[in-house]
Amino acid sequence: MKIKEITYVALFAAVMGVLGIVPPIMLSFTPVPITLQTLGVLLAGGILGARLGATSLSVFLLLVAAGMPLLSGGRGGISVFVGPSAGYLFAYPLTAFVIGYLISRFRSVKLRNILLVNLTVGIFMLYLFGVPVQAFVMDIPVLDAAKLCLVYIPGDILKATLASYIVYRLRKHPAFQQKLAKAS
Repeated sequence: MKIKEITYVALFAAVMGVLGIVPPIMLSFTPVPITLQTLGVLLAGGILGARLGATSLSVFLLLVAAGMPLLSGGRGGISVFVGPSAGYLFAYPLTAFVIGYLISRFRSVKLRNILLVNLTVGIFMLYLFGVPVQAFVMDIPVLDAAKLCLVYIPGDILKATLASYIVYRLRKHPAFQQKLAKAS
């Protein structure tokens, strides 16, 4: 890995930590909080691409596992990986990888394509891992856990829209175009 790539990976791990400073919104009926860190997952995949996006979120999760309180609400340590939100956390690197891969497959950068990927694949992947693990840890049926998660959908749509716009604007920037030209 080149120094520039290592810098990008570290920068996005830091962005995820900064997004964790924003206090979570706790709901009375579910232990999984509403956080801004899903925005960071969508941004990492869209901006860094598949490999670097997944690497940055893996580094972030390793820092959390080492005990750094980088998750929203100042949570950290190995215990967060056995709690109700563990499935969402495990989905972070995989989601960033898939988003980065799919966005790289489009011939031209269009806001609707990025939004489509973020809304369908990005949010779906997080729920695909998060809901079953939440159901297992809470000892409830998966369908009940999925019903609990319906409250997150409006916020996730807003986060996916914001992330799509940011990714679109950055990919249109001349500095990003130079990066793509050198990679080809």
